[in-house]
Amino acid sequence: MKYQIHDNVRSKWLIGLFVFFVIFTYWLISFTAEPSKVLMSVLNVVIIFIPLFSIIIGTIYTYNNKNYIIFMLTQPINRKTLFFGLILGLVFPFILSFVLGIGIPILLNYQLFMATLDIVVLLMLTGTFLITIFIALASLISTFYDDKLKGLGISIFVWLFFTVIYDGLILYILQAFQDYPLEKLALILTLINPIDLGRILTVLKFDVSALMGYTGAVFEKFFGSGLGITISLVMLGIWSYLPIKLALRVFNKKDL
Repeated sequence: MKYQIHDNVRSKWLIGLFVFFVIFTYWLISFTAEPSKVLMSVLNVVIIFIPLFSIIIGTIYTYNNKNYIIFMLTQPINRKTLFFGLILGLVFPFILSFVLGIGIPILLNYQLFMATLDIVVLLMLTGTFLITIFIALASLISTFYDDKLKGLGISIFVWLFFTVIYDGLILYILQAFQDYPLEKLALILTLINPIDLGRILTVLKFDVSALMGYTGAVFEKFFGSGLGITISLVMLGIWSYLPIKLALRVFNKKDL
């Protein structure tokens, strides 16, 4: 893990991600000077682009390290140790780039964000969970499929599914069965999508119910703000654990 972190900290992808968030966040602060608008705009970028960057970079990273993985497995190294070294060696630098990219402009304007520090923390937690979840999904996909092109295509589809297609399916279900009570179904469907959970986790702290959408409104109705944040964090934690657990199982059984 130490070697992977040292190697990935110098990655042009992660340096580019850091520079992008620094420039974007600083530009928003200079343009609006209203912390709620800045954080909401950053959230919109985070829930769309962080999963995309995470799953693509994670997939390419695993495929590019395939020869290295095979070589390391010829050494007296446990597969579980190697697996977590590779995963955490990418997750930690990725999270560092994201947190510093958003955190530095906010620290430079800390007086502006004094009243919204809790939202800043939730925003960073959202990004951290999404990075972990989608890198874990990337690891699962790239470990399961040997074909790099197929693995990358499936990774992009997974991102599209959770970002665009899933919400469209929910809207279709709600429209088709609008005569029936669908609140509990909408709640269950929300818990299945980590991107929706990340969005709701942060938006619950804003007094902007119109931006929550139907599923977010149902979520707040059932759990309220405080319990809703706790439920979101727990579900995001489960979402982080399950793909890693499945990827580790595939990695341990795969004949490399």
